[in-house]
Amino acid sequence: MRWLPFLLMTLPASAASVPLFVGTYTRTTSRGIYALRLDLATGALSAPVLAAATPNPSFLAFSPDRKVLYAVSESGAMATAFAADLATGRLQALQSPQAAGGVAPCHLAVDPTQRALVVANYHTGIVAAIPLRPDGTLGAPNVVPHSGHSVDPVRQTSPHVHSVTLSPDGRFVIVCDLGLDRIFTYQLAAERAGLTPATPPFVATAPGSGPRHFAFGADGRHAYALTELGNTVLVFDYQAATGALTTRQTLSTLPADFSGASSGAEIRVHPNGRFVYASNRGHDSLAVFAVEVATGRLTLVQHAPCGGKNPRNFALSPDGQWLVCANQNSDSLTVLRVDDQSGRLTLTGQTAAVGLPVCVRFAP
Repeated sequence: MRWLPFLLMTLPASAASVPLFVGTYTRTTSRGIYALRLDLATGALSAPVLAAATPNPSFLAFSPDRKVLYAVSESGAMATAFAADLATGRLQALQSPQAAGGVAPCHLAVDPTQRALVVANYHTGIVAAIPLRPDGTLGAPNVVPHSGHSVDPVRQTSPHVHSVTLSPDGRFVIVCDLGLDRIFTYQLAAERAGLTPATPPFVATAPGSGPRHFAFGADGRHAYALTELGNTVLVFDYQAATGALTTRQTLSTLPADFSGASSGAEIRVHPNGRFVYASNRGHDSLAVFAVEVATGRLTLVQHAPCGGKNPRNFALSPDGQWLVCANQNSDSLTVLRVDDQSGRLTLTGQTAAVGLPVCVRFAP
């Protein structure tokens, strides 16, 4: 992939702003990955700049050293490594797109040592671990296929691996399989990009719930999963020595009086560890929960309007002051202010137009 002149536009840099990158579906007006800056004083977003033209980059992940941005392409069954210039927002492909190990890759994560990239392949129900070379480029994937089905006659007739999340120490990969109603734990051998089932190998979720995304609490002892079909947040105790999960609490992400169609999409933990956020597509809101520090248990704080339609993904700024939400069906990014005492969200009126945005990623 070669740079074109119009891609060499740069973002206005400021000491009071931070870069973010947006993955999109490219079936309408978008052309790939876009770069913006978020003003940390006002919450304003700069105009989006096309950072890399690439088909359907539906999820993005940075290397821990912030030098490489990885993207998966759902339509191409591929993963691509880009050298990232955070000051300018430029992305340069390090190699041609590489096989992601399955069909419709939809999520990815980089291990802390930068030796392995783990990818969730939705349609084929495959977890792939891809070795990373010292220059950040991708090797050939090692694959672990899932098998079976669950109870939903439309969405769960086969495995659907939806996310891969590295444990805080990088020793384990937590895998949400929407099609099986299971959350798996694999031990990761990063030096050879190998995956081995942990003991126990998985925890089951409620039949028909469809686990989608997962996040660790700040203390490393608790974790949270969002179910897409069940519209619930699950709270787990986590054993760092074995990777085992024990379910402790289940809460709805929707108001008790809501009767329409909705599905869970993204879950994030605030940088201070005191709040958990989950997005509702259909209700078009962000559910806010307060964390009980000792137990990890959650209490509902708020259902905040997301300011758009179909909040597919969102991210919290590194300082925790702002939440940027990707509203897929309204072609918009919206910015919400975060109250650091209560966790409550307030729409700021700051927006940016991006066609079919589906992933928002700040550099770590």
